[in-house]
Amino acid sequence: MVWHARLSLNYQVENQRCVARYDHSGPLRILQSLYPEGDTICHNVLVHPPGGLVGGDTLELNVSVGPGAHGLVTTPGATRFYRSDGPVATQTTRLHLQEDARLEWLPLEAICYDACNAINKLQLNLAPGAQCIGWDITALGLPHAKLPFVSGWLDQHLEIPGVWLERGRLRADDQRLMDGPTGLAGHRCLATLFFASGTPWKRSDKEALIDLARDTLREHPLAPTGGVTSPNTRTLVVRVLAPTVEPAMQLLRTVRQQWRAQAWQMAGQDPRIWAM
Repeated sequence: MVWHARLSLNYQVENQRCVARYDHSGPLRILQSLYPEGDTICHNVLVHPPGGLVGGDTLELNVSVGPGAHGLVTTPGATRFYRSDGPVATQTTRLHLQEDARLEWLPLEAICYDACNAINKLQLNLAPGAQCIGWDITALGLPHAKLPFVSGWLDQHLEIPGVWLERGRLRADDQRLMDGPTGLAGHRCLATLFFASGTPWKRSDKEALIDLARDTLREHPLAPTGGVTSPNTRTLVVRVLAPTVEPAMQLLRTVRQQWRAQAWQMAGQDPRIWAM
């Protein structure tokens, strides 16, 4: 048996409050909307009851944020791509932001179990004035449990059409990639934080955000395997390699808080589910 699940989530401003409405098919849900920062920012937790994807499973997420709305989406736990005997497990996420919308896309990590065959794709579309802070965090195997990633593959795809594209295949049997000094160098967590804008950044604003991230990274234990860049006028990116998820996640959370405060003049409010 395979699972096919789809969820569409829509944020709109109604009576000066950001509200979330959704419809779904299959095992994919949104928990109750929360407002820890007041009515203008809606926090939601995305739940996949089966707990992971096996070969042949598909998850399709479509998130739309209306003009001037601000949504935050996270998950209660990691996405898991389990062992497959051949069929591919696929997660596809499409984020659509209308004028002056804001979205924080903050799911916990995706774990690739040994022998998985998986595709994880994220596509982001932003109208003028829209902005999105988001991340993609991948763990290859379970080092703490002594369950390494020694076979299988993951296709990763991050895209803002016409603006930014990162795409590649991580094969467990590619030793040059997995352990070589110009590849993952033995690390088993790779993480990307991005801050994307529908309108080109002002030079001074972009430089201030880059400096914040660089200062944080400079003092962090992952400094030798991390970096900050701006591949184009609309995107800022932090990349880091780590032996496990925890230090990478801690770094990305810190930079996300700093970017939020600098660009949006908002405190770095963490989703409540992260404290549980």
